[in-house]
This record gives sequence, structure tokens and C-alpha cells, in this order.
Amino acid sequence: MLTRSDPFRELDRLTQQVFGSAGRPSTMPMDAYRKDDKFFVHFDLPGVDPASIDITVEKNVLTVRAERPATRTEGAETLVAERPSGTFTRQLFLGDTLDAGHIEANYCDGVLALTIPVHEAAKPRKIEITSGDSQKELAGV
Repeated sequence: MLTRSDPFRELDRLTQQVFGSAGRPSTMPMDAYRKDDKFFVHFDLPGVDPASIDITVEKNVLTVRAERPATRTEGAETLVAERPSGTFTRQLFLGDTLDAGHIEANYCDGVLALTIPVHEAAKPRKIEITSGDSQKELAGV
């Protein structure tokens, strides 16, 4: 199971409403879903150099950090500056059923895609039923 926790998200949203986007940059938008025995997580990181993306896992916490520098031209007057820049960070708490040792990451067209497999022991499995003729077998005698 994949869980998400960002206790400061609402505070950031309120700060941006009051003070505009001059505060901390928005968190990176994310989609997460499960298909079969894998979880997929997609982060929107347009304009980010892949070399600036850092993905770490410590215990059950996956952290994604990325940096997008401001694109200001020397001597130019800025009329509108809505595109966030700076360092973006997102943390996900990975459940015990996920195999954090085999996470795959791919960055293409501004989207960082992570694939997180489910541990073999956590996958559903079928239990075989045997048939016996004797009640003694059921009693373990």
C-alpha cells in the first residue's frame, strides 16, 4: 500500500492565496495507481534537468527532490512570473508490502515515472485444497 502525507500542503495553499506565489514553490503534482503487482507514481516536473532529480529511500520513506532554476534574462523587465522555480520536494510513505529495493525510475517529457513492485510474500496466492477419504486426516491422527 502506498500512503501520502504532506501536513504542510494546506498551509502552503493558504500562504499562496494570501501572498501569491512568492512563498515556497508548489509541490510537484503526482498521480499514483496500482496495476497488477506494481504501483506506478508519476510526478510532473516540466523543465527540470534530469541530472537535478534525486530519489532516495530511507526505511519506508521515498523522497523525490528536483530543482528548476529561474529563467530570468539579465537586463529584461519581468512582466509575469508564474512558473515556479527552486527546489521541489515530495515524500511518500511506502507500505511494508512494497519492494523499495527494486524501484525503477524513468524521466521523459517532463514526467518522472516510478514503478514500485509488490514484495513476492505480499502478493495474493492460491491455496491448494486436498481431498481425503478419512476423518482421521482432518484430526491430524
